[in-house]
Amino acid sequence: MSEQSHWQWPVWSSRRWILLGLGAILLVLVAYVGAVLLAGSGIARGTSVLGIDIGGMSTAETTVALKKGLASNETTPITVKSLKRDFPILPSDAGLSFDVESTVEQASSRTWNPIALFTGLFATRTLDPVVLVNQDSLSAQVDAIATVIDRAPVEPMIDMKGLKPVEIPGATGREIDDAAASSAIVDAFATGKTSVTVSPAVANPTVSDDALLAAKAVATQAVSAPVQVQVDGISARLGPRAIARSLTFSAEDGQLVPILDGGVLHKAIAEQIATVEAPGRDATFVIENGVPVIVPSKVGKGVSDEELATAVGEVIGMNPPDRTVTVTVGVREPQLTTEQAQQLGVKERLSTFTQAFPYAAYRKQNIGEAARRLNGTVVLPGETFSMNETIKERTVANGYTVGFVIGQGGIFDEDLGGGVSTAVTATWTAAFYAGMEPVQVVAHSIFISRYKPGLEATVAWGSFDMKFKNPYPNAVYIQASAGSTSINVSIWGTPEYSDIKAESGPRTNIVKYKTIYDQSSTCLGQGGMDGFNINVDRVFYKDGVEVKRETISTKYKPSPEVICGKEKKPGTTFRPSPSPSASGTRKPSKSPSPTPSSGDAAPAFPGVTSRSGLLSR
Repeated sequence: MSEQSHWQWPVWSSRRWILLGLGAILLVLVAYVGAVLLAGSGIARGTSVLGIDIGGMSTAETTVALKKGLASNETTPITVKSLKRDFPILPSDAGLSFDVESTVEQASSRTWNPIALFTGLFATRTLDPVVLVNQDSLSAQVDAIATVIDRAPVEPMIDMKGLKPVEIPGATGREIDDAAASSAIVDAFATGKTSVTVSPAVANPTVSDDALLAAKAVATQAVSAPVQVQVDGISARLGPRAIARSLTFSAEDGQLVPILDGGVLHKAIAEQIATVEAPGRDATFVIENGVPVIVPSKVGKGVSDEELATAVGEVIGMNPPDRTVTVTVGVREPQLTTEQAQQLGVKERLSTFTQAFPYAAYRKQNIGEAARRLNGTVVLPGETFSMNETIKERTVANGYTVGFVIGQGGIFDEDLGGGVSTAVTATWTAAFYAGMEPVQVVAHSIFISRYKPGLEATVAWGSFDMKFKNPYPNAVYIQASAGSTSINVSIWGTPEYSDIKAESGPRTNIVKYKTIYDQSSTCLGQGGMDGFNINVDRVFYKDGVEVKRETISTKYKPSPEVICGKEKKPGTTFRPSPSPSASGTRKPSKSPSPTPSSGDAAPAFPGVTSRSGLLSR
């Protein structure tokens, strides 16, 4: 039997590998312990927050360093840029602050991962501070920016021109994404940026072309024939033109819904049904010896405007003989009763303002008509006043005549309602000093010297309005009267402030006017006016102490000097045509009025949308 030999691992070699393995493990443990010791119990080396080096500091030292280093960031404004406009925001106003303790906790967080420990010894680490956000304050700042930048889309509409429905095209608007803007502001604050750009998104109209055509068809059918109104044995004829005057449309859920004004319809048949009606009246106010006195309301008898509008609305889509409705005679309650008027808080005068103007027959008529329609207006708490709705469209039927207006490019033209802006200015200025809240206030595109810069306003029918909201818990009553050379507007209510004043700043960014020559037969010569910017502060006082301040920023464009005739060579004598005369007797131009265009009128209050148009002078 042969002897077998077996190879065995040398004992000494096995022990050596075991010792080497144990040595390696010990070396790693030593290195790991060293890395832990080098990392220390405070902040890892190479750590910084917004450029503040806190590496190697203890948590107490880090807290002190961050409170000191971040203090300037909390007081440095962040400029929000949108559509070439800058909106500086103080972090404190936006409810932004740094949570230093949480930032220190984040910076001092330890890791036991060996790889992270070793790489951390040689790497740098930049941390963003932990930010505290008061969402309500931040939203308020974003809302203030959106008020200026946002522009609601203009829905396409049907406008009745006599018996003809006319399509009015819509226009896109713009809207800031509040959530995205808020996030961008917080991110800028957290990363130490001093500016951030916020771009609004396009806001499209909701009414489609098909919906517009459908509404046009509805309007065409509505005025295709008269409606017979049966009431208490009387048959009254409601003609197509009365239906057309009462017909408007409202954009709802992507459709144009027809709306009939019952008051207009009722007025159209009032004489025909006079024998079955007894007129009433709303409560109102008169000022006697400087004190508001209530004129009591009176209950009437007759056809309800609402019932009439509803009944007619049900048949305007039909053809004769199905265009007959029956309505009842009942009590016509006043819209404002005596009891309600007593609760409105119209107690004393809040403000009064008189605006002078040079005499012209057209000014006296147009301003007087506006004052007549304005006088006696009651604006309830939280209600928004509209100048256009109050003084109505400037038409011959509404009592207005042709006068001078400011057309495109700041050049004078003629149109119905010239001079009405004087009434608008007087009303807005009185509202300003009464503390009314601006909703849409548009200054003239150019400065008119008889007005106070930054405290004037205009309107253009179909383009822009002058609107303000009554912010008080009580109603306000508007008193207006006009003469040949001035209009006075007073606002009565319950005072919330002891005084409201205007503080005007200097004119800045002066832009010199240019001279142009007009050889047309319709030329209206005029003097030039420089353009400029101006800020006006509205300051609120209670018991003589300032409690609030608002800034109105207005930008006026230069208006050219217009010389009627050819440009003369240097050294020759030229006598320019005079500016439009105060008499206003010049015949109106046969050429069409300029179409209103966007952006030619300066907003007289932050957050106000403005467009250009024929601006009454």
